[in-house]
Amino acid sequence: QDCGGSSSRCGMGCSALVSNKIEGYPVCTTLGRPSSTAIVIRERKSPHSGVIVMMNDGTRQNCSLYVSVVCDSNKVQGPRTLEVHGPCEYSTEIKHPLGCAKITSHDRSGFGWFGTLMIIILCLFGAYLVAGAVYRHFVLHVRGLDVIPHLELWTSLPHTVQSCFQSSMRRLSGGGPSHVHRSSYSPVNF
Repeated sequence: QDCGGSSSRCGMGCSALVSNKIEGYPVCTTLGRPSSTAIVIRERKSPHSGVIVMMNDGTRQNCSLYVSVVCDSNKVQGPRTLEVHGPCEYSTEIKHPLGCAKITSHDRSGFGWFGTLMIIILCLFGAYLVAGAVYRHFVLHVRGLDVIPHLELWTSLPHTVQSCFQSSMRRLSGGGPSHVHRSSYSPVNF
């Protein structure tokens, strides 16, 4: 009822097929206002070929219109034929650039596989510390900082890392493992 008129409204709220200029005035050719609209890909194996716009009016007649929008990036071609498939079922085909699939860049967000692996390792480490502390506290009746499992290992870890780093630096600088450091003191024989 209110679908015809200006070409600016053609296809916005109505199942418009085409806007033509008749005697200098833009006229919308429509089949009425749809109550539901669905868009599906024409061919799953070739998604770039276009889409099908399915429109239903939702009345007792249950009228439907299927518009096959074929991808054509160079021109717009309105419907040439309107096929009738039943008492109130229609289909047509148009060629339009909007039927072409647009490739958009996918902004990667999230942790990725390495971040996920690190989170899993941290969670397992936290579970190890909590389970060990609970066991040492309630079963072994340990109190204070000694409740942390393998406390000696964790306190010696910075020194161990420093020693490994210094050893690696010596090997890289060419000293090798048998390199003897000379000090400013010389041995004195008495």
